[in-house]
Amino acid sequence: MGSVVEASVGDKPFALVNAGGEIHVLDGVCPHRQGPLGQGALDGHLLVCPWHAWEFDCRTGESDYHPEIKVKKYAVSMVGDDIFIDTP
Repeated sequence: MGSVVEASVGDKPFALVNAGGEIHVLDGVCPHRQGPLGQGALDGHLLVCPWHAWEFDCRTGESDYHPEIKVKKYAVSMVGDDIFIDTP
């Protein structure tokens, strides 16, 4: 069981993923056709792009089909119910 939520910091979109109680934050744009990953679905630990079904492991950011293709994964911390994203 899990969920995906789209969030933005300024103009930058992120995909916030809760996979089995673990929180992961990935870049919110698919490298294939810039689909909104935060509007995608979760299949186990795979984040599925809603536009063309490209899949990325939310634990690593790696593509399910081509591990050399990745979306950036960000470190997160939780304080109460707040999620903090470690961005440059």
